[in-house]
Amino acid sequence: MKKISRRTFNKTLSKGLGGAALVSSMPLAACGLNGTSKNQNSLGIALVGLGSYSTYQLAPALQDTHYCHLVGIVTGTPEKEQQWAKRYNIPKTHIYNYENFDAIAQNDDIDIVYVVLPNSMHADFSIRAAKAGKHVICEKPMAMNVEECNAIIDACNKAQVKLGIGYRLHSEPYTQEVKRLVREKTFGNINYISADAAYQSLTNPNQWRLNKSLSGGGALMNMGVYSIQSLIYGSGQNPVSVTAQEFSTRPDYFKDTDETITAQFEFPSGTVGQMMTSHNVRANRLFASCDKGWFELDPASTYIPLAGRTSRGELNFPQESQQKLQMDDFARHVLEGTPNKAPGEMGKRDMIIVEAIYNSIAGGNKKIALDLGHMGITDS
Repeated sequence: MKKISRRTFNKTLSKGLGGAALVSSMPLAACGLNGTSKNQNSLGIALVGLGSYSTYQLAPALQDTHYCHLVGIVTGTPEKEQQWAKRYNIPKTHIYNYENFDAIAQNDDIDIVYVVLPNSMHADFSIRAAKAGKHVICEKPMAMNVEECNAIIDACNKAQVKLGIGYRLHSEPYTQEVKRLVREKTFGNINYISADAAYQSLTNPNQWRLNKSLSGGGALMNMGVYSIQSLIYGSGQNPVSVTAQEFSTRPDYFKDTDETITAQFEFPSGTVGQMMTSHNVRANRLFASCDKGWFELDPASTYIPLAGRTSRGELNFPQESQQKLQMDDFARHVLEGTPNKAPGEMGKRDMIIVEAIYNSIAGGNKKIALDLGHMGITDS
């Protein structure tokens, strides 16, 4: 894989996140575990990369989790070390940077490493975490390509550690209800399914997501993964082919990465699927038309609140942090052997589809056959 120096990474990341990556001055939540506080039913998590997602979603969620807690951090920014140490009561012995990261192997308080870095660094740090004997959560997309996915899976298998992908939606109730409707064929066979996942990303041209060497791609490697996931768990099947198109209305801004991508899928049952993802429009919906009715989520992949309805009425479930539910589910998988809701093979499957979409576009929008049946992963 292409290596990016830590200095280059830190410089790029600081430009991309700006002030949003700094820790809020709000007081620490009273509930939950932090620092080195730990009991036999709670696993210690170290967050690798303290950007906006770790700052505003993962760390706060870890104050409410039951089976895991924040115990360590990895960052290349000294200012963040001080801020996080104070806010979350993290001792200096549990703070690492990108150079001394491998020393985490000697820290028995850290059970799980959550890699929350730009996509180009997922494979490197997931593999290093596995070699350190730590269970791994790798943020989506799993890696830059299928080859890197294989390397991560192999490293975790060799080290006999668990691997999960940061697909938060598999733990939240609206998505679980969609899976139930599909599994039980509540509305019969699904004839057509569509999934849109997009947002406008026009405020910072220096963000790492618009740098292909760091992101591996644009909207498809970001929100597009949600569209792919939605089509699969919304149909209960892996696709057998995809045909894709790319277009841009702002080539002056999206110079290095894809702005908007659409794709059409065929599924084994005959179901037709359609997806759209973009960094220049707002859209967030899953819709399925069936023999005996329909169902939809709108919004379908944002943080709370989600909303859903069917041809029989509204869906209404209690909502809480998706990140809390996701991390607790993975910790329970480690502690109790419960099913892994987002295993590495799922992340690899999605990257196979991503590569097929890019290949379709590069080949003049040609149809690309997909052979995913052997993977046994349909998200249902």
